[in-house]
Amino acid sequence: MDHGHATSLGYRNIYLLVFSLFLFLFISQQTFAKPAAKTTVKNVILLIGDGMGPQQYALAMSYAQLAPDAPIRKLNLEKLMSQGEVGLMMTYPKGALVVDSAASATQLATGHYAGSEMIGLDYKGNPQATILELARDAGKSTGLVSDTRITHATPAAFAAHQPHRSMEDKIATDLINNNVDVMLSAGLQSFLPQGVRDKKSNVYANLRQQIPAHIKLVSKRKDDRNLLNEAENKGYHLVFDRESMFMAPESRKLLGLFDSARMPDGIRESQTENEKSRKHPTLLEMTSKALDRLSQNEKGFFLMIEAGQIDWAAHSSDVGTMLHQMLQFDKTIGYTMAWARKNGDTLLVLTADHETGSFGFSYSSFETPKAKNLEGKAFTGIKYKPKYNFGTPKIIDMIYQQKKSYTEMVSEFDALPERQQTAASLMNIVNKNSEFKISLSEAEEILKPVDGGFYVNDFKAFYVYDNRYRQNRLGITLSRHQNVVWGTGTHTATPVPVVAFGPEAITGQFNGIHHSTAVAMMMRKALGLTISSPH
Repeated sequence: MDHGHATSLGYRNIYLLVFSLFLFLFISQQTFAKPAAKTTVKNVILLIGDGMGPQQYALAMSYAQLAPDAPIRKLNLEKLMSQGEVGLMMTYPKGALVVDSAASATQLATGHYAGSEMIGLDYKGNPQATILELARDAGKSTGLVSDTRITHATPAAFAAHQPHRSMEDKIATDLINNNVDVMLSAGLQSFLPQGVRDKKSNVYANLRQQIPAHIKLVSKRKDDRNLLNEAENKGYHLVFDRESMFMAPESRKLLGLFDSARMPDGIRESQTENEKSRKHPTLLEMTSKALDRLSQNEKGFFLMIEAGQIDWAAHSSDVGTMLHQMLQFDKTIGYTMAWARKNGDTLLVLTADHETGSFGFSYSSFETPKAKNLEGKAFTGIKYKPKYNFGTPKIIDMIYQQKKSYTEMVSEFDALPERQQTAASLMNIVNKNSEFKISLSEAEEILKPVDGGFYVNDFKAFYVYDNRYRQNRLGITLSRHQNVVWGTGTHTATPVPVVAFGPEAITGQFNGIHHSTAVAMMMRKALGLTISSPH
């Protein structure tokens, strides 16, 4: 045998074998390769903590991690941040440094820069389609849930188009005409005809029969339109209390208006959430009902959920109420996170429209700690005494134990007969409802008239709400005992976190620093909706 020829044949067979193996692997890879990752989802749930900047995150997490009596040690907020993707969001509107809720929500809803206090308009004043409207036009269901009122700036910006956020009567009309499938909040005052102001009228009598007694009949409308009738004519099922909400059919559009102007605050919600006779649903309960209803649509849905009273507490320099608002919102965060994980094909986005109050814990020279002995060798023969008061974790327990919001305390004071509206009365009301006490002289200072209704001489231009200045005074009076500082009674330009939870192919884009208009476009893209460039 020709050994050279045999060797040649052997090499040739090896080459053929290797070639065949590579060819098989190539074909197999093409045939059995994983499908491309999905870049769209069926559902988007947008959670907005109004006024919830990094400082508010820190308040809630400090309570969970440090307060001796805290019942939990890790918030759903932390779990979402660790399991999702985290970025930062700039919030400024066109031509300004600081944003209000209307412009910020408009930018998140439309992807277009807005002007201050505009609803659903770009900065030039042109109506722009919102993500809710585009989702509706694509055959998806839509929903708005808020613990403020449905005509307030944040929910309004997703389904209304008006020159100014104060035009709540017209916003209410827009909401009804936009055919939002589920709307749950307060705000009945913008749906009732002005004739309801006359308690002797037939209008009042008829509406009093329709609406439960726990809701005061008030109208903010300037006409005689009854939007409740108009909503029913458009196919809405109306509910006004918690029990009726849960019993509402899932086959119809749902409008729930649970109070005239606002839902109960976080402290009241914490105190009453286990009461079966409670009339007002919690934010979590409204969210649960909305998801049950919207998920009936096989094409999916868009749902915006607002925890709006975080902002209101911060405007009032009320750290106790703000903590409760954050903890109540955390329950909703946990529920929606579990829902998204169970149901899949859902993008969950958590963010804020801005930060409010420039809040923070801080160290001070007030009541510095007393010297004490330490076991460490470095302190042999000497005592440990910090120069400043850095605050003790017990303070956060005391903050949580607040029994009424500052707004409720002031309202209780205002309800007294005029002759009883004294500094002593205010002191008693505050000290009964707060672990931090005020003195008689401090109560006198809180009640002292101030030119223009502003809170303090320092930074008085940043305390713009006359109806809150006594709350601001109270908050800042107590702040040294709480190791708390407030920089303003309004908003700041602090970048706010944005957290995305869902398919990795989608959530990764939320990393980094973005403007709110860019976040809006990411959500649109995730739903497979038409995208136009922001202006």
